[in-house]
Amino acid sequence: MSIPLSERMRPEKFEEMVGQQHLIGPGSSLRKAYQSGHPFSLILWGPPGTGKTTLAGVLAKEAGYPFRSFSAVTSGVKDLREVVAEAEKSFALTGKPTILFVDEIHRFNKAQQDGFLPYVEKGVIVLVGATTQNPSFEIIPPLLSRARVLTLHPLEREELREILEKAINDRESGLGSLDLKVEPAALDYLVDLSGGDARVALNNLESAAYHVMEGETPALLDVAALEEALTKKALPYDKAGEEHYNLISAFHKSLRGSDAHASLYWLYRMVMAGEDPLFICRRMIRFASEDIGMADPQALQQALAAFDAWEKVGPPEAELALAQAAVYLASAPKSNALYMAEKGVKAEIESSGALPVPLHIRNAPTRLMKQLGYSKGYLYPHNYPTGWVDQEYLPEKIRGRAFYKPSDRGFERAIRQKMAEIERKRKPKKPES
Repeated sequence: MSIPLSERMRPEKFEEMVGQQHLIGPGSSLRKAYQSGHPFSLILWGPPGTGKTTLAGVLAKEAGYPFRSFSAVTSGVKDLREVVAEAEKSFALTGKPTILFVDEIHRFNKAQQDGFLPYVEKGVIVLVGATTQNPSFEIIPPLLSRARVLTLHPLEREELREILEKAINDRESGLGSLDLKVEPAALDYLVDLSGGDARVALNNLESAAYHVMEGETPALLDVAALEEALTKKALPYDKAGEEHYNLISAFHKSLRGSDAHASLYWLYRMVMAGEDPLFICRRMIRFASEDIGMADPQALQQALAAFDAWEKVGPPEAELALAQAAVYLASAPKSNALYMAEKGVKAEIESSGALPVPLHIRNAPTRLMKQLGYSKGYLYPHNYPTGWVDQEYLPEKIRGRAFYKPSDRGFERAIRQKMAEIERKRKPKKPES
């Protein structure tokens, strides 16, 4: 067939869809609204291959309304005018709005997005826009206020496996007529390569299937055949097993050891083996605070930016953002002072319990509280020339405890000097009797 497998296997009913059950499961408000003929405008936000286009088509069929689809990549205002003109004629004849699916809606500029507003307002069209970008930044507020934003999640491993198995066994739309035998390890490899994208998984399956069909029959699709067909080497990796923990440990320790070369190596070992990049980003975020902390406050921003880049852009473009963050973290000055402070504070709270807040730093919004001494004696730092005044903020039982002990590395050196300066200004405390 000339139609791609990913298109042939596109579901047409809610019951046929795999994944996104938080949106379309039995009893969901979205499903009820469209099945009862009361559709509303939507912005579908999620990574590629998670079912945005498929969901739009299913919604239109379930509602029984006219459906038009076009892409913001290849269409412009002229195309929109033609679609709207048809929708107006249809609405005048049937009273039913046209469900208009706009793929990559974020690619329309603000003026173009404005063009949808009057027709959504009149009820001539029900807009279903799809985007991989954060709608808060890419969709104009008036359009957002008239549409509900629904977030689609990357497909889970078992969901991708189910989609692939359906395609392998379906004799009408899938590859069932090829009498193809797929080894479990090959199926796992296809899932790993997909990165949560069903379209990628199906396209890879189709390419590999027709590659092995050129040989003996019945055709066997194993990992070696996949490597040959897709020109990608399979790396041994088990996301739930020991290698998963071995690699992330090697990555973390390479960052801690300030080895940028090793950090990059272990990063790409994980990425190329199919590890969830957001898992790697979460570990870098933790590392930025645990092993660098205030020695370089920008480290946390770099790690957060990598996470944000992957969510907004995805592969392959955002892989370099992960590499940038890894090199920055490896090269940054190191300090675990914040981590040790956290441990110390938690241990103190576990030991001493919920100590009362000193009266002088409590708020006193009522007369009774003032009479009880709340806020009495509080010194407002901004009333003093340097913006600082000698005053106690810890409970009396742990007065004088030092939890955060900055190192002499990076920006923490300046923090350490500032803390020492403040400590020198403090009045000597009278020894407890």
